[in-house]
Amino acid sequence: MTGLLASVATLDEAAQAVAWGADILDLKDPARGALGAWEQDVLHEAVRRHGGEATLSATTGDLPMSPAIVAEAAAAVAASGVALVKVGFFGGGDPAGCIAALRPLARRGTRLVAVLMADRSPDLGLIGDFAAAGFAGAMLDTADKAAGNLCAHLDSRVLARFVAQARGHGLITGLAGSLRLDDIDLLLPLRPDYLGFRTALCAGDRTGRLDPEAFVAIRSALPRPSRREPRRRASAG
Repeated sequence: MTGLLASVATLDEAAQAVAWGADILDLKDPARGALGAWEQDVLHEAVRRHGGEATLSATTGDLPMSPAIVAEAAAAVAASGVALVKVGFFGGGDPAGCIAALRPLARRGTRLVAVLMADRSPDLGLIGDFAAAGFAGAMLDTADKAAGNLCAHLDSRVLARFVAQARGHGLITGLAGSLRLDDIDLLLPLRPDYLGFRTALCAGDRTGRLDPEAFVAIRSALPRPSRREPRRRASAG
C-alpha cells in the first residue's frame, strides 16, 4: 500500500508527525530550498528520539550536480543513522559522475533515494543507472514550489511510467511536489510506495507550522499500512 511521507522542519514537528501517524518521517528544512538539509547535530538527535518509531529519511540539500559535493553531503547525512538518504538530481552538471561517486556509499549499505525534479525535465533514463549503482529508491518532486505542483508538470501517463520503471528495477518509489489532498485520488491508482507532503500538512505555506486537522485529513485519505519500512531492493552485487 501507499504510505505517507511527511516532511518535518523541526524536532517538535517530528514528534507531532510520529504521533499523528506518518509512515516516513522526512527531515527537511523548507526554508533552505526544495530539499533543504537539517543541521547534523539535529539530525543525530532526531534519530536518537525517533529512529525506533518511524522510518526516517533526510535530504542532502539543494546541491549542484558536482560528484565530490554530492558524495560528501550524502555521506554526512548517512552518518546520522537515518534509514533513507535523499539526494536531489536537479538537472545540469554531471549526474552520471554523481551516481558513480555515490556508488561506494550505496555498496556499503546506505539506502540512497534519488530525487528527480518534475519541473526540470527529469531524465527517466537515469532510473536504471540508479539501480545499477545500488540505490534503494527513486522519487519525483519539484524544485520550484511556486511554479505548480507535481501534477501540473507531469501527466498521469508519465507518472505511471516512472513508477513502473522504478518498480521494475526493484526501487522504492515516491511521488511528491506540493501535493494537495485532492491529488491523492489521482495518484493512489499508480501505487507508489509513498506520497510525500509538506504544504498540504501546514497552516499557510510550506514554511508554516504543521496543522493537526490538515494532517489528519491527509492521513485519513491514504491507506494505513502496517508498521513497516519500505521494501528493500535486492543487492546489485
